Amino acid sequence: MAKGKGPKGKKITLKVAKNCIKVTFDGRKRLDLSKMGITTFPKCILKLNDVDELDMSRNMIKKIPDSINKFQNLRWLDLHSNFIEKLPDTIGELASLHYLNLCNNKLTTNTLPVELKELKNLRVLNLGLNHIDNIPTTLGQLKELHEMGAFDNLLTTIPTSIAKLPKLKKLNVKRNPFPQEDDSAEFIDSIKRLESLYLVEAKDLCGPCLKKCQDARDKLNKIKSMAPAQARKPNFINLINPNSTAKESQEEWRMSQSLLELPS
Repeated sequence: MAKGKGPKGKKITLKVAKNCIKVTFDGRKRLDLSKMGITTFPKCILKLNDVDELDMSRNMIKKIPDSINKFQNLRWLDLHSNFIEKLPDTIGELASLHYLNLCNNKLTTNTLPVELKELKNLRVLNLGLNHIDNIPTTLGQLKELHEMGAFDNLLTTIPTSIAKLPKLKKLNVKRNPFPQEDDSAEFIDSIKRLESLYLVEAKDLCGPCLKKCQDARDKLNKIKSMAPAQARKPNFINLINPNSTAKESQEEWRMSQSLLELPS
């Protein structure tokens, strides 16, 4: 049986993993294997696949196995600050998943499986601090998404399908190489507005306000449909070692999200 190794040669055995299970304030079972120096996904934890939350953040994991789909009860999955280069297609089978943190890894647009679109109950998705140059338009099928992080990547534009997500309240795309030319100023302004986007129901607006919002939306969609000038891709050298360079705000962000009351 393969076992993940922890600090000072410690092995993640089934017994060790069982001792890492905690009960959250709302009664859910969380398997917390964060900050244990794990380099290989421990197969033994597949026997604990009834947990509701799995935290394997701040390790040195390079690969997530196809068997991740065994965690059918999983609502919360934190893999931030590892060395993950590719996700398995089977991640799309985690039908109960509400929260997915993939921040601070080595993911690219090509290594994000199209099956992510199958996470129909996903509320929060963090793709920040990776090497993604284009957000897949298929993520526009995540109709329950409330919050998305795509900061510190290589983005030059945001797909219209993402901007039109019906329940999206916050989109963080800071520190991406969006076009800086003078004729792209309007495009940049539209991106800034998306970063603090808050949506309301049309029925809650008066006639003039609704017309104003519809005009602004049409204008914004027209801007985003324009192909921006090719921008030089920056080299995020600090991403060579995710564990040592994770943003300080990530832990605070993760903890705040774990307190969200997500509907069953």
